Amino acid sequence: MRAKHRLSQGDLGKAIGSSRQTISLIERGDYAPSIVLSLKIAQIFNVPVEEIFTLVEGEEDDEE
Repeated sequence: MRAKHRLSQGDLGKAIGSSRQTISLIERGDYAPSIVLSLKIAQIFNVPVEEIFTLVEGEEDDEE
């Protein structure tokens, strides 16, 4: 989703008050974002917060 919107990990991190490293951990599935971070990410991409969790779940399924 982030790449489709042409945002770097650093740009998204700044936009939600977090770091590039946190975004990287979330994308790799090594860190589950808090509800607050998830809401901020959902607002940036104008999607329901459920879609944020669905994307993380779907990405993990693809790796198995």
